[in-house]
Amino acid sequence: MRVVIVDAGGANTGSVRYAFERLDIDAALVTDAASIRAADRVILPGVGTAAQVMARLQQLDLVDVLRTLERPLLGICVGMQLLFDSSEEGEVAGLGLLPGRVSRLCGGPGLRVPHMGWSTLRATRPDALIEGVDGAQAYFVHSFAAPVTDDCVLAGDHGQAFAAAVRRGLIAGTQFHPERSAAVGARVLRNFLSPAFEA
Repeated sequence: MRVVIVDAGGANTGSVRYAFERLDIDAALVTDAASIRAADRVILPGVGTAAQVMARLQQLDLVDVLRTLERPLLGICVGMQLLFDSSEEGEVAGLGLLPGRVSRLCGGPGLRVPHMGWSTLRATRPDALIEGVDGAQAYFVHSFAAPVTDDCVLAGDHGQAFAAAVRRGLIAGTQFHPERSAAVGARVLRNFLSPAFEA
């Protein structure tokens, strides 16, 4: 299976590659349209701000490539946020693959923003992406989050409910970092690689 990781300039690309190595997958780090279109699975990681990552995709001329991709696509952290129409962070337009707007977390008494650390995942509907992870904990680092909509398959809570994982057809995303979420993260990545994901 050909898995590629879009080099969107995030600091987590190395750890994402290593997460796939642990699954015996050699995921190539790419910046060109041809490699993305030829892949069986595409990963869009992101660390930093939505504006930074979107600017990098525009610089690489990959925005339309990702918008018209006919392969399974998994966004991670900011990569997931950019799947949506827009983000309040920098008032940036996203890829528009999923409807909705990413907003800043409110926090609350005893809850700091950014939300950083391990939090429980709650399934909102069955999906091949999240098989075997309902009720488990995953690792988060984020100040902005997507709303819980019909595309949400896992929800998290940090002063408010937010989308921890989303799925619509071949488009999927995790707000948490699967590459830093031990066995739970590995399970989600295996689920994404599985033929059942496309069924």
